[in-house]
Amino acid sequence: MPSKDARNLLQIAVPTAVAGVITVAVSAAVAGGKGALGAAVGTLLAILFMGVGLYVLQWTAKTLPQLFQMMGLLLYVAQLLLLLIFVAVFKDTSLFNPKTFAVALVVATVVWMAAQARAHMKAKIFYVDPDSEKSEKPEKTGPSS
Repeated sequence: MPSKDARNLLQIAVPTAVAGVITVAVSAAVAGGKGALGAAVGTLLAILFMGVGLYVLQWTAKTLPQLFQMMGLLLYVAQLLLLLIFVAVFKDTSLFNPKTFAVALVVATVVWMAAQARAHMKAKIFYVDPDSEKSEKPEKTGPSS
């Protein structure tokens, strides 16, 4: 993973993990041990899904840039549908508190998306590739006099 990608991932994952720790603490205070476990599972699941999605999106941007926008939209819809499926599957579980699981999942997803938007806005992205100017000499297109 290039250093720029790792820095971008840190700018996104760290705030999400901090929000997850806060959610786990609040859930432990409100719903006890099962609440804390549910919040931890929800946070980890959101970080895992969103992290894999970010990796796939970065890979698409590098290898198939013409599909980047379509892939981004498809990826976010697929992630949200998968998270919804996990909430539906675990709604009646006795392993952990399903309400804290769902709340942590939503909180972590929203924080991830907000941190990703912030990281993108702060990133210094070139509008023009500076190396391409050096390698390609433009040919004269008009009549020579």
